Amino acid sequence: QVQLVESGGGLVQPGGTLSLSCVPSESVDIMVMGWYRQAPGKQRELVAIISSSDTINMADALKGRFIITRDKTKNAVHLQMTSLKPEDTALYRCNVRGWDGSDYWGQGTQVTVSS
Repeated sequence: QVQLVESGGGLVQPGGTLSLSCVPSESVDIMVMGWYRQAPGKQRELVAIISSSDTINMADALKGRFIITRDKTKNAVHLQMTSLKPEDTALYRCNVRGWDGSDYWGQGTQVTVSS
């Protein structure tokens, strides 16, 4: 069973920067990978995803503050988050979808923005 190894996250003050990374434990022929988040009492929402052709889909509200990149040699995806706001506080989960229809989710990494 493929597992997604997530790293990064933590506690940061408003205006700060954090980076998240995610890499599958086994080789996957990846169609798209990226991040979603869910805050307490709210529905899960898209943060950003990047396709095998490097097409990016990002929540409009995050454009200009978040950057998603992909390391194809390591099958990893990275999310750089800048100018963080308290409303960015959420559980961030990595998602990987393969060309074979597979769909994997990480357990999530907590991001807390607070002074």
